[in-house]
Amino acid sequence: MKSEKLSTIGESGLISMIADTLERFDDEELFKGIGDDCAVLKNRCDENYTLLTTDMLVEGDHFDRDWQDPWQIGWKSIIVNISDIAAMGGLPRWGLISIAFPEDTTVSFTEELFRGMVSASDKHGLKLVGGDTTHGDSLIINIALIGEVEEENLCMRRDAETGDLICVSGDLGKSWAGLELFRSGKKGYTEYYLKPECRLELGRELAPYVNAMIDVSDGLASEVIHISEESGVGAEIEKSKVPISERTKETGELLGKDPLKWALSGGEDFELVFTIPPDRLDRIEKFEPIVVGRIIEEGLYLIHDDGRKDRLEGGYDHFA
Repeated sequence: MKSEKLSTIGESGLISMIADTLERFDDEELFKGIGDDCAVLKNRCDENYTLLTTDMLVEGDHFDRDWQDPWQIGWKSIIVNISDIAAMGGLPRWGLISIAFPEDTTVSFTEELFRGMVSASDKHGLKLVGGDTTHGDSLIINIALIGEVEEENLCMRRDAETGDLICVSGDLGKSWAGLELFRSGKKGYTEYYLKPECRLELGRELAPYVNAMIDVSDGLASEVIHISEESGVGAEIEKSKVPISERTKETGELLGKDPLKWALSGGEDFELVFTIPPDRLDRIEKFEPIVVGRIIEEGLYLIHDDGRKDRLEGGYDHFA
């Protein structure tokens, strides 16, 4: 067992293994540890919660210097972390940056990298307050954020209820479409891949009304499965309702690939997936939620136009 490669257990298996190991560190101030977009701590002085999150970006996996300039890499490294805070209904406060720089890194590259980080931070009210640097064989960026959320606005993956509608905040597959274009050496819809956005303000607006919420970092299928597992419920997604823009569809036609797979399993769209009781839907209509399915008692299904059901599978796995 110990000689097995991580690819045999996958990312979800790795997370479960780590969670079991970290159980010994539970204490009365830890409201939620591993298993959500952020760890959640109870504040001693008030009824708010502290949010902790971190994301690591590795050259060749999360970005490529042949395609992205240093400003864009810096921007993305902050956005992916703020998106986790958005999924909890919170606000980012402070951030720490740790970077391993390859030997060939120039001063001008580094300056632009940090300018991208600062631009994303300024836009969303985040203050960067420190970190660490070292050298390495490739560029590796790790961001750790501290955020806050009021007790009444805290959104967790585990709070979905049977009968909830499953909604998405915007179109999916757009980031993976850009990545596939770069991989193929063709031009087209790459803007979103190069400069992704997060839905921080929308997350704050939705928080009082929704039950469970998560951001789309690994694809719609993966995020719905996470909600299902954490909440102990099932889910079904209607294939025809998965929102895919015309530009993403055109990219699929150009490359001869199915954009639905990008939407279900591509990731890095950083839209929000959330569940909400049907009688609350009218309260968020101004935000134009896209209803793609519903929470059921058990089972995970992708429903085709003819009513046929397949098992809902997919989601990007770093170790697959």
